[in-house]
Amino acid sequence: MLQINRRQLLAGGTALLAPLPKVRAQTSAPLRIGVLADFSGPYRDTSGPTALACAKQAVEDLNLSARGMAVEVLQGDHQNKPDLALALARQWIDQSGVDMICEVNNSAIALAIAGLVQEKNKVQVNTGALSAALTGERCSANTVHWTADTWMLANTVGKATVRGGGDSWFLIVADYAFGHQMERDLTRFIKDSGGKVAGSVRFPFPGTTDFASYLVQAQASRAKVVGLLMAGADMVNCIKQAREFGVTQRGVRLAGTPMFVTDIHALGLETAQGLLLSEAFYWDLNDRTRAFLERVKPKVAGNWPNQEHAGTYSGVLHYLKAVADMGLPAAKASGLDVVTRMKAMPADDDCFGAGTLRADGRKVHPSYLFQVKAPAESRGPWDYYRLEGTVPAEEAFRPLAEGGCPLVKA
Repeated sequence: MLQINRRQLLAGGTALLAPLPKVRAQTSAPLRIGVLADFSGPYRDTSGPTALACAKQAVEDLNLSARGMAVEVLQGDHQNKPDLALALARQWIDQSGVDMICEVNNSAIALAIAGLVQEKNKVQVNTGALSAALTGERCSANTVHWTADTWMLANTVGKATVRGGGDSWFLIVADYAFGHQMERDLTRFIKDSGGKVAGSVRFPFPGTTDFASYLVQAQASRAKVVGLLMAGADMVNCIKQAREFGVTQRGVRLAGTPMFVTDIHALGLETAQGLLLSEAFYWDLNDRTRAFLERVKPKVAGNWPNQEHAGTYSGVLHYLKAVADMGLPAAKASGLDVVTRMKAMPADDDCFGAGTLRADGRKVHPSYLFQVKAPAESRGPWDYYRLEGTVPAEEAFRPLAEGGCPLVKA
């Protein structure tokens, strides 16, 4: 498995280039997929090794080798640094013959990769970053956006919470592309539903571990709901500190956007109970999601899949189906042609069921509103969610005409 750290990458020179796999003639070269993710930072559990396992599971399930098509999966740690991620992705494409990059659980990085794959005529199947700009004004014909986005999360959690009485909010926001987009989208849905945002504050990302000053500001605002616009270890740390500071006393609620089942596992039900959140996948939704879990569970080291991991499986599987439909030489020759074929084919898999891929690159499927169970309600390991509502696919994501994507014809 190819891995490159920051020191090696920035050092450059022949020492860096030597270990990279040789690219054979296009007709015989395998299809190469790069899983670009957080393998060492705050999003490791929500992304990282489990996303890699899910990508490999998709390769195993479709089994293109039986049709004479070899598929290789590479991994790379972007460390939440756009410069490092872009340099690694360029090395992958130019030196390692990578055809598709997936996961990319950082919006600033995903937007940069979108430009790169368009320049190189490769493919980005974005399954981790959440900025709705990826299918809006920054959309690309070589990028598709799987799983969730800021519009979907704000739509599902924002509206439901305001309608349930949580009509005043204070927002604690990760200071990078995802957080900014999430703040804009959530503010819109809160106001459109009759609520208000009493205030907001942004914290440096990555690197913040002490949220005390931000939580003090949230308490001072007297808002009914504190919206946590962050993910992974940041979300876990902030919720723990919010409980310690007594933020949830006097009826104040916490809303995680985004929040994942992996976060609930890290927090424990005693701390997380009652939280409202949205995911597009949960392992215990139906027979198909449970069947997927049973296949991948031995490979994920006890870190059960969340929606991001499931999205990586689903997105890679659909990409591989398009490659199989086109043939390997044609797929390697043009990433644009592969994305065009992906958009023309109906999607269907055990994680999300049936779905479609729109002209703007947005994968469309239902979203779900969950409330975290109390400890006494849980039947066993990872039984954390109670389904509170379902938003159908046609309502879950931003309408096609409203995104401003240049690929969408008026």
